[in-house]
Amino acid sequence: MKRLALAGLAMTTATAGAVPALAADLPQAPAPVYEAVPTTQQSIDWTGLYVGGNLGWAFGNFDNKTNGSASLSTDANGVTGGLYTGYNFQVTPNVVLGAEADFSLSDLTQTRTNGGLSLESKSDWNSNIRARIGYSFDRYLVYGAGGLALADLEVSANGDRDSKTALGWTVGAGGEAAITNNLSARLEYVYQDFGSQDFNLNGTGVSSDFSNSQIRFGLGYKF
Repeated sequence: MKRLALAGLAMTTATAGAVPALAADLPQAPAPVYEAVPTTQQSIDWTGLYVGGNLGWAFGNFDNKTNGSASLSTDANGVTGGLYTGYNFQVTPNVVLGAEADFSLSDLTQTRTNGGLSLESKSDWNSNIRARIGYSFDRYLVYGAGGLALADLEVSANGDRDSKTALGWTVGAGGEAAITNNLSARLEYVYQDFGSQDFNLNGTGVSSDFSNSQIRFGLGYKF
């Protein structure tokens, strides 16, 4: 009986010692490897100096009154086109700050007659100096802008004319798309308000309150 017990113990010990060796001989499955998910990167950087040209349509309003309180208000619509330049700085992957200046020629001329007085109102050019703030979606940018506006204003009647360069304010908004890393297209709305301007036509005082809205398409190049 004692011999049988010793034989069983010896067999158990030998089996236990063989199991690790057998396990070592079995093929081992490699541990799973997970690839890192690449971070999304923007394909364009909006930072830099740019120049461009724009073409659009202007809607001008001349709110005119004489010193005799006669109303000579009129609207004038026409084509506008010009050049712009500015600089953008991409503060974060989405926030873009910048400054921009533009100059446009316009064709805003209209005549209104009241009380025997025929008054012509005219504006041939306008300009903006604006700060811009935008939000980018990689190759697309939406922005708002505001700042100073300038325009020439001229009124004529009674064989006389008077003109001046008016200073006002401007606000606007638009969207821009990068066609390539350097070429971009934009569509924007611009509003200008120049307040009340006073003119003298052979002793007849005229007060003109001029405002102007523009819808413009532009094509620009970033260096």
